[in-house]
Formats: sequence, C-alpha cells, structure tokens
Amino acid sequence: MMFWYDHDVSGWGWFAMSAGMILLWALIITVALLFFRALNQPQAHTHAPATPSAEGILRERLARGEIDEDDYGRRLNALHTGPLTKP
Repeated sequence: MMFWYDHDVSGWGWFAMSAGMILLWALIITVALLFFRALNQPQAHTHAPATPSAEGILRERLARGEIDEDDYGRRLNALHTGPLTKP
C-alpha cells in the first residue's frame, strides 16, 4: 500500500494561496477601474487653440475701450465689404 503524506498543503501553504488569490482579484479590479476611468475622461485637445476672428478682436477692443462705437462700426463695415482697392 502506498501513502502520500508529503503532498498535503500545510497551514502556510493555505495562507499563501489565500493571500495570492486576494491579491490577484485586487489587481484585476484595480486594472478594470483604471481602464474604465480612462475611457470616461474627456479627451484632451492636443491641437493649438483657435485664433480669434477679426470681428472677435474688434469686439474685444471695443469692450476694453481701445476704440469707440463709431470706429468699431467703420472697421466692422470695412471687414464685411472686403479690401479697398484704389482705381
């Protein structure tokens, strides 16, 4: 008759297997959470910011008091009519 006494797991073996299983599940849950957080974050814009339009610059200058309303109207009208050409 053959007996297999040496192949039984000791108390430390059970502890190591239990701790390993807990660490494995903690790792899986952490990776899943980080993955879903990365998917839900708004995408960062990597391109350069848009340059303001000419009308926007005129509005800003009027708001800062650099030009008055008459000057604003003339310049805005000049923007809409296009470049002036001399005969």
